Amino acid sequence: MTSAKIDGADNTIDTRQRLLDVAVALISQHGFAGTSLQMIADELGFTKAAIYYHFKTRDQLLIALMEPLLQQIRQVVETAESQHTPRTQMDAMVQGFAGVVAKNRSLAAVMVFDPSVHRVLQSQPEWGDMITRQLTLLMQLESGPTGIIKATAVFTGLAGAATGAPDDIDERSLVDELASLGRRMLGLRQPPRRSDGESRAPKRIEHAAGRWKDFLAEAP
Repeated sequence: MTSAKIDGADNTIDTRQRLLDVAVALISQHGFAGTSLQMIADELGFTKAAIYYHFKTRDQLLIALMEPLLQQIRQVVETAESQHTPRTQMDAMVQGFAGVVAKNRSLAAVMVFDPSVHRVLQSQPEWGDMITRQLTLLMQLESGPTGIIKATAVFTGLAGAATGAPDDIDERSLVDELASLGRRMLGLRQPPRRSDGESRAPKRIEHAAGRWKDFLAEAP
């Protein structure tokens, strides 16, 4: 069993990353509320004290997991806000968000749907600010309840679709499909098709239900 004391800066960084990697896998299967520090310790063959060396609470662990996503979303929001018209700002937000959830498929649905994750993230002022800025960008053509519903549908729809996408689809194709879906939901113009001879649509995969089949198998 691994002891609580881990010597050397490189070993500490490597062990912390291993903890985060295992936590992502377990949370994507069981949800945040269903994943304990003891489960993570058991998966790695660590003592619980070794986990506490890096993270005192599950909330600290979750914040560490979500911080890279926050950084990515912040960059997307800043890029979108720098565009010159409402439609180009919205398009940049949709394209950028599609890229974030496609890159982070395992955490995408957890970030959007898991109420336990919402509870923790709501305690982080910067996360709330990012949500407000994203909604503001996507509500420029329609305000009020309709605008909120459409913007929320884009975030939840793209995150859920990224999670449910077949494992075989490559990230570039997934981003294209997600961004196209988001644009249709908001009534934005689609960009010209690529002229490099590649098809926008991914290859049809027979009998591939996507990764939601694994999630649903865990449901009571």
